[in-house]
Amino acid sequence: MPEFDILVTGEINPDLILTGDVNPEFGQVEKLVDSSTLTVGSSSAIFALGAARLGLKVAFIGVCGDDVFGHFMLDEMQKRNVDVSNVIVRPDAQTGLSVILNRDADRAILTHLGLIAELQASDVSDSLLRQTRHLHVASYFLQTKLQPDLPALFQRAHSLGLTTSLDTNYDPSEKWLGFDELLSVTDVILPNKTEALSITKSGDIESASRQLACKSKLAAIKFGAQGALACSGNNIVQSESISVKVVDTVGAGDTFDAGFLYGFLNNWPIEKSLRLACVCGAISTQKAGGTQGQPTLAEAMRHVFE
Repeated sequence: MPEFDILVTGEINPDLILTGDVNPEFGQVEKLVDSSTLTVGSSSAIFALGAARLGLKVAFIGVCGDDVFGHFMLDEMQKRNVDVSNVIVRPDAQTGLSVILNRDADRAILTHLGLIAELQASDVSDSLLRQTRHLHVASYFLQTKLQPDLPALFQRAHSLGLTTSLDTNYDPSEKWLGFDELLSVTDVILPNKTEALSITKSGDIESASRQLACKSKLAAIKFGAQGALACSGNNIVQSESISVKVVDTVGAGDTFDAGFLYGFLNNWPIEKSLRLACVCGAISTQKAGGTQGQPTLAEAMRHVFE
């Protein structure tokens, strides 16, 4: 029996979140914001904490520096029951950092990559894969050293009995290349609406979902406050979100992923998994940062059958 439910292969960086109704200006113009929070960042780490919060056993592999930001991230993950014993710590380089300016439901992001892109598929051993049931990758476009061999890593995972999932996140180059081979070895793809339309070059979301589900096995597409859609084969289901007072949308998509994969790994019907995902994503927006509002399974399930 594997020790872990999910192995997350991802980037490590904290978020410095600033909130306020301001536009930054050059020329040494100082603007005041309403609040600031240093919190767990990176799509992969936020997902890992969301999955652990739901009760899944989660392990993480990535690369960080032997610095303040790296120690902060490792400490936070350990405190929230994510195994970080396989994280690679480099004393001669810097952990990445994202500075996020929140304004209402929108945000602007500045990221220093640091070691974000340094993880390679060869860092993920077969012995580590054998310890888990499922392999999840996020921030595909930022993990440039992982990209070339990720299809082979997913194939290796499949050969060892694991399932696989991918949340691409946004492509800063807006080219959206490199998916045909990768999707053929991906069990679950978890883009948002913009990402799904961009990857497939489709004009409507149902067509995009069918294309993605045809290339992979299952697509779950996020619409934010409007809910989500999932497609498997010819079966398309939709779920509404729940009404909440939004404080911060950072990490909502990653927490959605955690909810969906909880259902997937427990062999739930797609409709139920999608509903849990929408609920988890919505609840997470009620507190600042990507992880402070992540629900337990009991908290989320109160809304699943409404």
